Amino acid sequence: MLGAKVRTPEIAILGGGIGGLAAAAFLHRAGLRSTVYEQAPVLKEVGAGLVVAPNAARLLRRLGVMGPLLRSAVRLDVGWEFRRWQDGTILSAEDLATACERLYGEHTYTVHRADLLEVIRRAVPEGTVRLGRRCTEVTVRDGRPSMRFDDGEVAGADVVIGADGVHSVVRGVVADPRPAAFSGLCAFRALVPGDRAPSFARRRAQTLWIGPGHHLVHYPISEGRFVNLVAFAPAGDDSVESWTARATVGEFLREFEGWDPRLVDLIRAAETPGRWALLDRAPLPRWSRGPVTLLGDAAHPMFPFFAQGAAQAIEDAAVLSRCLAEDAADPARALRRYEALRLPRTTRLQAVSHARSDINHLPDGPGQRARDTSFTETDPLVTNGWIYEYDPDVAMAAEPAAG
Repeated sequence: MLGAKVRTPEIAILGGGIGGLAAAAFLHRAGLRSTVYEQAPVLKEVGAGLVVAPNAARLLRRLGVMGPLLRSAVRLDVGWEFRRWQDGTILSAEDLATACERLYGEHTYTVHRADLLEVIRRAVPEGTVRLGRRCTEVTVRDGRPSMRFDDGEVAGADVVIGADGVHSVVRGVVADPRPAAFSGLCAFRALVPGDRAPSFARRRAQTLWIGPGHHLVHYPISEGRFVNLVAFAPAGDDSVESWTARATVGEFLREFEGWDPRLVDLIRAAETPGRWALLDRAPLPRWSRGPVTLLGDAAHPMFPFFAQGAAQAIEDAAVLSRCLAEDAADPARALRRYEALRLPRTTRLQAVSHARSDINHLPDGPGQRARDTSFTETDPLVTNGWIYEYDPDVAMAAEPAAG
């Protein structure tokens, strides 16, 4: 005997970045419709490069977007290549060319953020995204959320997903709305045209130069047309939290004065760098309240030292879509399940990413020498297997039965 047909919930997603669009794409794949409200007038990623590790590649392939992404992605041969700041001595390096697929069934890639956003957007049905819609308030009355926008429009939904970043409006509905704290660190980011980059930086390698109070990461993106740089240093009084804030090449160089001349040459070849302050938030004890939940940086902003920010948002999207599809009659219960599945993992990643800022920035001395020795005794690709082997389908199949 067939039961009553379950009404498909109206799902609103606030934020049209990688996490928000991934949520819309996975929901569509699960047979659910959503509306994405994005405050920008056009969909674009301002950032530069990011690493697509096996846990993210696995889900992008499942979403059907890895094929298009591979047209511009760079498949890494070497990763976690740690170099000493002063002379470039290689402290350790990982063979990603063969070991990564053998261990995790996927390779590791680097991509331009805009390329990743575009391929995910193509997996979202036309008409899903509403641009130029800045939400100023989310409220819940009688179990149903509503959103108010800056032009006065009010829209309702059965479910609201806050994928609206570290300054999330939605976060205030489910948690203490206190602002994020400044971490004391700032990040420089820049692109170097491939034809201007030194040969060592054009290799299919993710390289990390570590030194006192600073570290710098570089890798090729966009089929090697650019080398992506991101560097971390103590934040000055003029650092602001903005992806569009600018610095000068001279300011960037001053932070790395005295470092290996090859690295200095790479920085000197950079186009206009960006500089922004890293914000710090303690992990949340909960992400959801009734029919409202959080995703990506809105739920679990993390330092970028494990290159997992975008990957965790994509994982959130995959798990959330399944939870809602499997319990469409009770969205609040589906969101509680989503939170229970995801919160422990992302909290752990927030913690290890936070700790890495101290490890990478040790001053020269006994602690630094012990750290460098430890690089020769550990295998990051294996040690961090809990990150790269993750599969939402496996995790959900293994969850305890409801009591």
